[in-house]
Amino acid sequence: MSLILSGNSGNTTLDSSNGLTFSDSSNQQYAASPYGIKNRIINGDMRIDQRNAGASVTQTTSTVYTLDRWVSYGTVTSKFTTQQNAGSVTPPAGFTNYLGITSSSAYTVGSTDVFIIGQKIEGYNISDLAFGTANAKTITISFWVRSSLTGTFGATLSNNAFDRGYPFTYTISSANTWEQKTLTITGDTTGTWTTTNTTGLTLWFGLGCGSSVSGTAGSWQAAGYYSATGATSVVGTNGATFYITGVQLEIGSTATPFERRMYGQELNNCFRYYYKYPGSPNIHGMLYSSGKYIGTVFFPVTMRTTPTIADLTGNYNTIENVGVSGMYMMRLADNTYLTTYSASAEL
Repeated sequence: MSLILSGNSGNTTLDSSNGLTFSDSSNQQYAASPYGIKNRIINGDMRIDQRNAGASVTQTTSTVYTLDRWVSYGTVTSKFTTQQNAGSVTPPAGFTNYLGITSSSAYTVGSTDVFIIGQKIEGYNISDLAFGTANAKTITISFWVRSSLTGTFGATLSNNAFDRGYPFTYTISSANTWEQKTLTITGDTTGTWTTTNTTGLTLWFGLGCGSSVSGTAGSWQAAGYYSATGATSVVGTNGATFYITGVQLEIGSTATPFERRMYGQELNNCFRYYYKYPGSPNIHGMLYSSGKYIGTVFFPVTMRTTPTIADLTGNYNTIENVGVSGMYMMRLADNTYLTTYSASAEL
C-alpha cells in the first residue's frame, strides 16, 4: 500500500517497501526498525583502529584483532596482512575507510586450511533475531568489496557452538573496482543461538579455505564452515588484494542504506570490547603490602566481561587483579606507575 502526496512539483510516494520516493525519483529508505540500532555489525565502515592506528598487521595462527571488532586468522602464519586503507585507494562514495587485505605469497590451500577475516557479534545484540525458534527473522547482509581478483568469493554465518552454518557466495565482476553486494538469508529455526554476552553470531569472509572447512552455499546446515565450496582463494595469488567496507547486517529482506552512527557512539560501541588508554595523566598506585600497590583505572563504558589488562609501556611487572565493571581496581606488582594500557574483553 502506498501513500501519494501530490504537489506543484510532482508526486511524493511513501510505501513500506521503498520508503520515500520524491518527484525527481530520488529515494530515502528508512531503517528496518525505527527504534534502536539497525546494523548489528560494529565498525562496519572501518573508521576505528585503536590498536594499530593504521599500521599493517600480519596474520598469525592465533586470532588477531586488526581494526576494532574485526579479527583475522590463518592456519599457516604470515600468508596475508591487514591494514586500514591498505593501498590508499579511494573508498566508495560516502566512506572514508576500508579494511584492506594483501596476500603475502602464492599459497596452495590444503583441505583443512582456513584464512579468514570476520566479526563475532555479541549474543545480546542478536537476541531479537530469534534464531533457533519458529519466529526466526530474515536478515540481509550488505557490503562494499573490491579485489584485484575476480570470480566467486565465499563467506558464512555461524553460531557460537559452530554446529550451525550458512555458507554463501558473491561475485566480483571487475578487478580493482568497488562493487556493492547484498544477500538476504532466512533466519535459522534450528540449533542453539547464544543471547547473552558471549558470541551469538559470527560473520566470516573467506580468503582461502579448504574443501573440508567449506560448505555448499545457500542453506543452513548442521555444521560450522568458514567459506563456501569452490570460492576464490585470495592467499593463492601473491600480492592479491581484497578490500571491504560498509558491512551491514540488519533485520528484513531489503538492504537499506548503511547506518551512519555518530563517531563517538561507534567508538563507545568498540570500547565495550577493547579500550586503549591514551596515556596521560599517569595512573599511580597506593601501597597496600610489601611491593604491591592498588591502582584505580576508569573505563568509559562497562566492558563485556572482566577484561585482560596489558601494559603498553613496560612500567610494571604484573597486574594481579581487576574488577568487573565501571570503575576498576587493580593490584600492581611493583613500585611504579601505569601510563598507557589496554583492556581487552573481546569475544
